[in-house]
Amino acid sequence: MNDLPPDLPRLRTLETWLAMTLERVRQQITAAERQQGEERRPPPPDWVLELGIGVGAPPAEVHAGDCYAIGRRQRPITREQALDALSEGVRACVHCRPDTALGVL
Repeated sequence: MNDLPPDLPRLRTLETWLAMTLERVRQQITAAERQQGEERRPPPPDWVLELGIGVGAPPAEVHAGDCYAIGRRQRPITREQALDALSEGVRACVHCRPDTALGVL
């Protein structure tokens, strides 16, 4: 039993439709995989200490965890560590203003 049309024009139409449908399915798979990967990613830390350049260099800045200006040399810190760093003179980021968010100002 053959459930496909017998003529070439309808077969070509069916082929085009199947190719378009397959592409849509692949796009949906890619989107689902991307979303699943994002779900596995841990949430950003609440506070981040940007480290200075070189061994033993003092910390550079304190940032909120979602700040776009955080440099590559960083480590997550707790609220208490952020408060301690600011009280010890580590500069607060001028973009995310962690000092304001922490109630230091």
